Amino acid sequence: MPKAQKLTLAVLIQAALITTAYASEQSEAKGFVEDAEGSVLFRTGYLSRDKKNGNPDTSSAAQTAMVKIESGYTQGIVGFGVGIIGDGSFKLGENNHAGNGMIPLHNDGKKDANGHVDAYDHWARGGGIVKARISNTEVRYGTQVLDLPVLASNTARLVPEYFEGVLATSREIKGLELTAGKFTKNQYSDQVTTDGNELDRAVVWGAKYKFNDQLNASYYGTDIKDRLERHYINTNYKQALANNSSLTYDFSGYHTDWDRQANDSLYSYIGSADDKYKNSIWAISGTYNTGHHNVMLAYQQNSGTAGYDYGLGKGVGDGHQTIYLPNSYLSDFIGNDEKSAQLQYTYDFAGLNLPGLTWTSAFVYGWDIDANEAVKVGDTVVARTRTADNATEREFFNQVKYTVQSGFAKDTSLRLRHSYYRASAAYQDGYIGDTNEWRIWLDIPVKFF
Repeated sequence: MPKAQKLTLAVLIQAALITTAYASEQSEAKGFVEDAEGSVLFRTGYLSRDKKNGNPDTSSAAQTAMVKIESGYTQGIVGFGVGIIGDGSFKLGENNHAGNGMIPLHNDGKKDANGHVDAYDHWARGGGIVKARISNTEVRYGTQVLDLPVLASNTARLVPEYFEGVLATSREIKGLELTAGKFTKNQYSDQVTTDGNELDRAVVWGAKYKFNDQLNASYYGTDIKDRLERHYINTNYKQALANNSSLTYDFSGYHTDWDRQANDSLYSYIGSADDKYKNSIWAISGTYNTGHHNVMLAYQQNSGTAGYDYGLGKGVGDGHQTIYLPNSYLSDFIGNDEKSAQLQYTYDFAGLNLPGLTWTSAFVYGWDIDANEAVKVGDTVVARTRTADNATEREFFNQVKYTVQSGFAKDTSLRLRHSYYRASAAYQDGYIGDTNEWRIWLDIPVKFF
């Protein structure tokens, strides 16, 4: 028998032995109907950005119902199932200052008397999935909300960002989860077209391993055709201390290489159109938890010829949430060559006999940012030149959230979030610009079955 065939046979036998050593998720399937789940989340959302320095404000308010219905798996060696996911929404008020990712805007170019693009009055989106499972390996095809460090759906708006494609997840070895997938459509939160972002192809892969109750590690990668290749790593260690306290250490980072076709989408690279566009960003944090108090210190650093530069241009497949790093609020502190530090404090009011109420406050300061301006030939960006290497930004973030703990309204939540963001003069045009932001979400979940 050829060596390759022997190796393949050995791997298959070993996989079979490992599989039998742990409980099979599919063997515990109760049935297509018996394991079915259905729910709707009613959300009232408000997002307002008070822009400074003469920039136009944006403000949106809307109501949505997000429905998710999914069957269980049929019984047998291989289980099959189906599901649907979708949302129906309508705006509240005129929303003349929309444009912050909340509400779709008409693309017919029509504007009102004040020069604002008309927002949709109502809209609906969604899709279906088919799924299969054998042992502890599951494959899903269709419309999905992704939670991968290299390809994540934006869930910080009224409705989530959708991807369409196939995703396989395998947990055959205890503590190890393997992921692989391919996606060919991408719909931002404020888009009504199923492939509004014109994604060509995004291939993802990854693995995460739980060594024990204290130590976890993961790696993920993605290749987005004609746009970029990105890699992510993370290690998390939790150290138990006296009196039920703990100290958690976390390290995470990304490395990105952009394709030449993406150079007109980057806003912060410095160099000519012939340069290689790349970025490395990493962060380390330490979190101390004792009783109802949680304190985190974090440091984040960028290097390369560009900032992290996510979600720019068509086909990138990123709605601005693929940033699994600690210094991420209204700003993600991802400027070219930027360093940033954060102090965060969270209090759980269960310590004052108010369970379900939490408050988080954080201050992040970024410095050493390389600001730049575009050099164009016609409408084409051919280079960007450095205008400053010591630009700064800072954000003061506060959030209060209350979740009902029991009764008919259990799990209903109200979240109020405010960010005070300021940047130095050299960084005003390169990123967000001075902004005061409010976000208010009222979520009412209802379970059908």
